[in-house]
Amino acid sequence: MSQAFADVKEREEILLCRTYGRYPLAFARGKGARLWDVDGREYVDLLAGIAVTVLGHSHEELCAVVARQAGRLWHVSNLFYQRNQLELAEKLLSTSHHSRAFFCNSGAEANEAAIKLARRHMRHVKKRDAAEIITLTGCFHGRTLGTLAATARDNLSEGFAPLPEGFVQVAAGDLEALGSAVTPSTAAVLLEVVQGEGGVVPLSAEYLRGVEALCREKDILFMCDEVQTGMCRTGRFWAFQLHGLRPDVISVAKGLANGLPMGAILATEEAAGGFEPGSHATTFGGGELISAVAAKTVEILLRDKMAERAAALGTHLRSRLEDLASRYPGKISEVRGPGLMTGIEFASDARKIWEYLLDRGYVCNLSHEKILRLLPPLVVGQADLDAFVAELERALQVQ
Repeated sequence: MSQAFADVKEREEILLCRTYGRYPLAFARGKGARLWDVDGREYVDLLAGIAVTVLGHSHEELCAVVARQAGRLWHVSNLFYQRNQLELAEKLLSTSHHSRAFFCNSGAEANEAAIKLARRHMRHVKKRDAAEIITLTGCFHGRTLGTLAATARDNLSEGFAPLPEGFVQVAAGDLEALGSAVTPSTAAVLLEVVQGEGGVVPLSAEYLRGVEALCREKDILFMCDEVQTGMCRTGRFWAFQLHGLRPDVISVAKGLANGLPMGAILATEEAAGGFEPGSHATTFGGGELISAVAAKTVEILLRDKMAERAAALGTHLRSRLEDLASRYPGKISEVRGPGLMTGIEFASDARKIWEYLLDRGYVCNLSHEKILRLLPPLVVGQADLDAFVAELERALQVQ
């Protein structure tokens, strides 16, 4: 451990609440898909701040937007009309079939807004006293009390009871179980097309279309959590577009402002009718500076065809990884995920493999102790992905 890193670690032990199990690194700067730690060592970033820096670190066009807007106006609150917020809304809504946006500060807040909208929509638009939200096993929707209740994982909610009522969870992939769970009290189904925190687990197209059809039949809202899968990550701008779905509401965050904290929901005209002035609000959501950055992020993603790039690179990466899995069948169990959202599941504990890769300059995430999760910046180069696969093979040979 270097003195520079030891100093950072020691200060944290004194100053911060102990809520994080940190990786043994402290970064000082980044550029593109590269990071440098406090000792100047270079790393290939295959995590992007957990699917956040979709356009990489220190993107020149985004830096220019920050500098320009910082000298004009930072914040005035949502008591006032804001042009940058409207520009962002126009660009973001152009990527989907939705017609209304609400801006907030994080993925958890976006999911809270979706839950609130579903309940209010039922009571004020449908005139039905329906409030229950159905979620799926393996999901993750956030860490507020409401989204913890939606996620329904004991290891995350321990010590925080009582959680809010009004959530029902069913087995992912079991359409019959979902149908049995829908009652007159049901307001919506909330799901992830690809369960990111669950280990990069894609739900089948057949199942997803069945869920949407069931929601239409029962006249309840169909909502997709696109917090991790959105912003071109899966090879389409939104993961729901992979299967021709048309959700009533989606939640958005992570890559929306390429590293600045921002979330949103997008809703159809009918679903958005559940909100009216005063029914929901946020002080910071969609401020002038962050909206300017997010609008530019969306513009670049579309202009540079980053969804298509993610699809092509993801296909190449999975092909290389599947070849590796075929040659190490007792070590790699499965490779899965669309676009540049990849899960590599190992037959046993993968911590030593993750540590080996980190030591050799590859930053990725270890999930559920045996899944390597790759969520690189969409600007990552194919050469970096190929070098990672080669290093992973060396790790398999020595572990």
